[in-house]
Formats: sequence, structure tokens, C-alpha cells
Amino acid sequence: MFYVYILRSEEFPKQIYKGFSTDLKERLRRHNAGESLYTNKYRPWKLIFYAAFENKETAKNFEKYLKSASGIAFLRKRLIKLSSGDISEKKYKSIKKKLLR
Repeated sequence: MFYVYILRSEEFPKQIYKGFSTDLKERLRRHNAGESLYTNKYRPWKLIFYAAFENKETAKNFEKYLKSASGIAFLRKRLIKLSSGDISEKKYKSIKKKLLR
């Protein structure tokens, strides 16, 4: 599986990081261990959203989209706002369905 994820800094809640990984648990561990240049200064990080993809290209395209201006707007309107608590399974499936069209 290929994962696109969003992290929020626990110390600096306005700091958001978007990334891609094939091993989500290990990648989060590395962010929190200070092994990433950008995320090191905003530790600790909390996983607030992830999406799993079977296709690497689709995952990379979604990560790229989340880093674009329209992706940031989508993230703020649909993902981060919802991620302050758990996203319901129904809402998650709806979002995923729209993204994979």
C-alpha cells in the first residue's frame, strides 16, 4: 500500500505537514525522532489523516494535489476541519470516492 498522510504539530497546531510513505508507522516515528529536516523543529507530530492507495502514481498525485493551492483549500475545508475529531467512515468513503474519480 501507498499512503498519503497529514500530520499536525502538537506544540504548534497551525503547522501541518503532508507526505507520502509506504510504511506509515515508521514514517511517523522518523518524523517524531527528528529525522526529517522540515518537521524536526515542530515535534511532536500527530497523525490527523491518511489515505491508502494501491497505486503509487495515484498516491503521489494526491500528495501533489494536497500541496497545491486548490489542494490546500480542500484540505482546510474538508480534511483538517473534520480531523479535529475522528472522521466518520461514511464521510471518509465519500471523500475517497470523489478523489478517485
